[in-house]
Amino acid sequence: MTSTTAPTRQARLALTPNNSPAGLLDGAWWPCSRDLATELPPLVEALRDRFGRVTRITANPAPWSDPLHKVPVGGYAVHVGWFTDQALDTMILLSYSLGRCDLLVIPPESEPASAARLMAAASAPGNVHTTGILMSREDAVGRRLLETRVGEDAWETEGGASGQPLPPPHPIVGARMIHLPQGMRR
Repeated sequence: MTSTTAPTRQARLALTPNNSPAGLLDGAWWPCSRDLATELPPLVEALRDRFGRVTRITANPAPWSDPLHKVPVGGYAVHVGWFTDQALDTMILLSYSLGRCDLLVIPPESEPASAARLMAAASAPGNVHTTGILMSREDAVGRRLLETRVGEDAWETEGGASGQPLPPPHPIVGARMIHLPQGMRR
């Protein structure tokens, strides 16, 4: 009889480079769900080489589905402190050996492009922005990108530069009928 184990999931994590100027954050983490019992073990394992054995975390309980007070990680438990006055998108991980790691927690439902921008900003050497500022800026970028897309879609459906609506598709092979001004007809 053979036993199989579930594959270990990798944490989606971006950290500031070693030996870089200190900033307000040590990086960003993009969990796949809001289930801390599932998401925390891969994160703690990913941080082990750099920050040592994480023994405690602090977080705001609002974004998480189940406010556990201990999460099993390997052969020990990580203690969880819930603080409603802590920023929603911040997690602080504490280690006996190397102090603390402050992370921006990117909402699991974030678009990949948005998550990539946030991870890059939070892990930039010498970052001086709080998680709240980073999230506000990303919301603004997301709104601008959406407005641009909506504007481009409207521009295309209204006929592009001519301002004329596009003619309906031609019934033969999906071609379009092009109506030329009288002086340009053959």
